[in-house]
Amino acid sequence: MVRWRREPPSNHEGAGRILAGLHRSAHAAFAPHLTDVVLPLVPRGYRGRSQTNPPIPRSRMSASPFDDFRDLVNLLPGPDATAVAAWEERDAQLTKIPGSLGRLEEISKLVAAYTGKIPPRVEKPLVAVFAATHGITAQGVSAFPAEVTKQMVANYANGGAAINQICMVSDIGLKVFELALDFPTPDISVVDAFDEQGCAATMAFGMEALAGGTDLLCFGEMGIGNTAVASAIYHALWGGEAADWVGPGTGVVGDALANKIAVVARTVKRLGGETDPLEILRRIGGREIAAMVGAILGARHQKVPVVLDGFVTTAAAAIVWAMNPDAVDHCIFAHCSAEPAHARVLAKMGKKPLLDLGMRLGEGTGAALAATIVRAAVACHNGMATFAEAGVSNKE
Repeated sequence: MVRWRREPPSNHEGAGRILAGLHRSAHAAFAPHLTDVVLPLVPRGYRGRSQTNPPIPRSRMSASPFDDFRDLVNLLPGPDATAVAAWEERDAQLTKIPGSLGRLEEISKLVAAYTGKIPPRVEKPLVAVFAATHGITAQGVSAFPAEVTKQMVANYANGGAAINQICMVSDIGLKVFELALDFPTPDISVVDAFDEQGCAATMAFGMEALAGGTDLLCFGEMGIGNTAVASAIYHALWGGEAADWVGPGTGVVGDALANKIAVVARTVKRLGGETDPLEILRRIGGREIAAMVGAILGARHQKVPVVLDGFVTTAAAAIVWAMNPDAVDHCIFAHCSAEPAHARVLAKMGKKPLLDLGMRLGEGTGAALAATIVRAAVACHNGMATFAEAGVSNKE
C-alpha cells in the first residue's frame, strides 16, 4: 500500500520512491483479479491483462491520494542535454540539407531528448489499449449500446480489430487493459466518477503499461460513451459552450447530438466551476482516461516517449497539460481526429499532429500508424551516412 506524502521529495530519487509506491498500490487494488488476454496476430507476442474486479477499494492513506501525482509533476525530468547535443552534432554531418527531413528531424530529436539514448532507439514499441465502461451511456450519448465495449475487447483478443492488423503489419506489440468492465463508472451527469482513492489507484494502474520494458508507448482506448466524457473534460478545462467540444462520436446526429451536448453541459455545470485538473478527472473522468494520465506521468519519469492517438486519449494529455504544460513535452500527437473539436483541443495545447487521415475509430489506430513514422525518423538519423563517410561534398 502506498504511503501518500504531504511534503514533495527534493530530488529524482524521491520520484523513484513514488513510482515504486504507486506500483504497489496498483497491484494491491487490481492484481488479485487480473487474467491474461492473449492477442493473436501480433508478432511480438505481448499479452494484454484483463481487469474484471469491482470498483477499486478504498485505501488507508495518510494524506491526499493525489499528492504523489502532484509530486511527480513537480519532479519532471527535463530533456537530456547530452543526448540532444550528440543528436545535433550528428545531424549536422548527415548527407542532407539541414532541416530537409522536416518533422522527422523533430521526432528523432525528441526521442533522443526524452530517452537520453545516444543514438536514439525505438526497438520495442507497444500499443496499450485501455478499455472501460461508462454509466453516462444511460443518457443516450452513443449510437451503440454499452455492451459493445466488452464485445470489442473480445474482438481484440481474437485478432479481429483494425488495431490488430496495423500492429501485425508494423511489428508493434499490443496489450489490452480491461478496467472493471462489469462495473461502469457512475453516470457523471448526476454523480462523481470516483472517490479520490479510486481515481489515484486507477492512475497508478495505468503505469503498468510500462512494465514490459517498452521504449515507445502508444495509447489507444475503447469505451462506449467516452467521447462524451472527453468532451466534458475539455469543456471543464477550457470553458466556452458544450457544443464547442461535443461531436458525433460513434455517429450521433440530429436530436441525438443535441441530447449529447445537453448531457455534457449538465455534467460540467454540476462541477460548479471546479478548476483543479485532478479534481475534474476524479469527478467526470473515465477509468481509461485516468489510467492514461498515470501512464503519461510514469512514462516521463521512466524516459519513455509517448504517442497519443485521437480525441479521447488527448483528454488524458489535457489533464496533464493543465497541471503543467511541460509535462507532455515527451508526447507525440499522432493524428487529428475527424471528431470536430480535436483540432481545437490540439490548438489549445499548441500541439501539431503528425497525420490527418480523417480517422476517428480510436483503438490506438492512429498512434500505431504514427509509431511507424517515429521508427523511420530514428532510423534515418542513425542509418544515414555522414558527408565524410559517403565521400559527398558538404556545402561551403
